[in-house]
Amino acid sequence: MGPLAKGLRSVPPRRGITSLGTILMILTLLFAGASIAGAHAFLERADPRVGSTVRTSPNQVRLWFTEQLEPAFSSVQVVNESGQRVDKGDSQVDPTAPKQLRISLSTLPPGTYKVIWRVLSVDTHVTEGNFIFRVAP
Repeated sequence: MGPLAKGLRSVPPRRGITSLGTILMILTLLFAGASIAGAHAFLERADPRVGSTVRTSPNQVRLWFTEQLEPAFSSVQVVNESGQRVDKGDSQVDPTAPKQLRISLSTLPPGTYKVIWRVLSVDTHVTEGNFIFRVAP
């Protein structure tokens, strides 16, 4: 030891407190981000599946979302390649499954169909989108 170091005590760094503070800050940001991201109703899955080809005409389209939907402001429609509606106009949120939106279909001939949806989650966030499916010849 040098002459200046004699008599000085070594003080351990405060890594534990700093690390704990950093971890708490990161967790807080993650949870805040998760609650913001979770506030929108995003399409989770669909039947018929997004981009799928089915062998027979489905009798309905069902969509499942990540959040509960506001029934009065959530809708879906299905159109053919010419943009004409081919659904029965009975779009509704399933009363027993508030994250599911469905609509009945007429018998569909072979072709490509577009599902167009717009939903309002119960926490007032609107999301919308569309996808296609095909009925095989």
